[in-house]
Amino acid sequence: MTPPPLDTHEWISFEDPDEHRTWMFDVTFLMSNWTCIFGRGCQGVLTGPAEEMVQGCCSYGAHFVDEADIANTERAALELTAEHWQFIDKGRGKSGKLKILKVNDDGETLTKQVDGACIFLNRPDFAGGPGCALHAAALARGDRPLDHKPNVCWQLPLRREDTDDGEGHVTSRLIQWDRKHWGEGGEEFHWWCTEAPDAFIDGKAVYQTMRDEIVEMIGQPIYDLLVTYLQSRPPKSYMPHPAVRVELSVKRSVAG
Repeated sequence: MTPPPLDTHEWISFEDPDEHRTWMFDVTFLMSNWTCIFGRGCQGVLTGPAEEMVQGCCSYGAHFVDEADIANTERAALELTAEHWQFIDKGRGKSGKLKILKVNDDGETLTKQVDGACIFLNRPDFAGGPGCALHAAALARGDRPLDHKPNVCWQLPLRREDTDDGEGHVTSRLIQWDRKHWGEGGEEFHWWCTEAPDAFIDGKAVYQTMRDEIVEMIGQPIYDLLVTYLQSRPPKSYMPHPAVRVELSVKRSVAG
């Protein structure tokens, strides 16, 4: 029997009990042990390995989904202090007026860049250490970072896609964010975390470690239905993630 392609994913779907909506979930990713390895081996999204720069996926400005997303990020930026934001002088200036946004050639609003990365990214030489200023400040206050960061930043590497069939029925998919979702630029990334076995090292599944993010994206009732299904089967009955299967395949080839 011909084995399935190494990039095969397992999916489930069910109908929303309250809306004209079908939910679809990438079970292979949600049951995987992926975790963010920012500062722990992440090679970043430049055209070559750049682990020492500790930029993760923050080398480019963060895009916004809507005006509410922009307003929330601006509010969070105004709450930052120099203790948590390396580039506060460039982001607020002497007048205190925010200077964190730019509009690209396609008319899209995103965060500005400073020295080749997002204005909110603190660099390795910063006294508070590298990483997102919005994230660091939220943790210091005991807040959830997702309440203070641009949507794309706290959702990665999850992605929700909604498709309307034109007849009032919507299909919503919760999937992993792949390099193809970055457009043509994604193909230039030397490295991307959902493809790298290095990032699949957590002791728990993604649906558990990213619970808050998933609930924000799909709502508590749907999350509860999803968990009921995921926990109805033994964890080992789920297909391993392609990044892990590819690594195992390579090891077997070398050993054999």
